Amino acid sequence: MDDGADAILSALLPVIDGLAATFGPTCEVVLHDYRRGEQSVVAVAGSVTGRRAGGALSEIGLAVLAQGDAAVNDVNYLTRRPDGRVVKSSTMPLRDAAGHVFGALCVNVDVTALRQAGDLLTALAGAAPAQVPVTTFSDDFDDVVDALVRAEELAAGRPAAALTRPERLALLRALDRRGVFTVRNAVPRIAERLGVSRSAAYADLADCRKEPA
Repeated sequence: MDDGADAILSALLPVIDGLAATFGPTCEVVLHDYRRGEQSVVAVAGSVTGRRAGGALSEIGLAVLAQGDAAVNDVNYLTRRPDGRVVKSSTMPLRDAAGHVFGALCVNVDVTALRQAGDLLTALAGAAPAQVPVTTFSDDFDDVVDALVRAEELAAGRPAAALTRPERLALLRALDRRGVFTVRNAVPRIAERLGVSRSAAYADLADCRKEPA
């Protein structure tokens, strides 16, 4: 029983096309169904992140999954693609009739040109431009996993496979907070990047969830 989730998605399909057309070529609207697992993208109107139907959720989607039913609208936040383009986004969780979050409607607007003009004015005024976090948008969830692991490697100052066990637990805890392990089969993928067995990764994850951060 989907408690109306499928009906909500069906009703939103024509809406996303209308929204993207209204805001023009720099706008993209993405419809997610988190019941599909890592390949959560149901439909895309417009092209800003380059994703297609059947594509993967991003770090932003993982954050929604990590919040579960407590997730709320997150509007007008800035992210930066690895190619340097700056995107202003809004993510609105979708709830079924029972109030459970099952997906999200996301609006992405490429504001790179506006941001460059703003940074130029800021520099002329003698201030430093604000930093924008990088977000990985990809049709392949492994790209998202790799980006998250690389971020933790940079923080630790060494490759994931060279981490001590306490450092490995800290990395797993950080990934867990970001919702990585809400996705099916995420643990084997992380185990491969850590250079440990699946059983060891599952045991470490269980331990880091028992220990205080």
